[in-house]
Amino acid sequence: MNIQFRDGLIFTSIKIVYRGRTKVISNIVVDTGASKSLISQDVVDDIGIKVSNEDEIVTSYGIGGKEFAFVKKIDNVSLGNFTISDYELDFTVFQDDDINGLLGLDLLMESGIVIDLKKLEMYQS
Repeated sequence: MNIQFRDGLIFTSIKIVYRGRTKVISNIVVDTGASKSLISQDVVDDIGIKVSNEDEIVTSYGIGGKEFAFVKKIDNVSLGNFTISDYELDFTVFQDDDINGLLGLDLLMESGIVIDLKKLEMYQS
């Protein structure tokens, strides 16, 4: 899986499926400092992912301060050839229009992804 280094950040893309609708999301920052992955709710409206009364609202803290997100169980999420089914992802509003999400340690560790910064690649161990 290729990654790109630009503007001081590492970017990749992921694929999610929600209620049978598929979306490839680009401009996902690989963030080994984030415990959970977060996806911009703006980029998934078109496949029906929107906050509802049944959703759990979670709070996270980081360099940007306190952030709120809603949790949705999605059919599956794919990183390259790795796919995990029935996975709960967090969705939030991102202030930066160039970033569509953060790929955090939850998915990186679950998938066993190795990040090779010299080759700018990610692959499963």
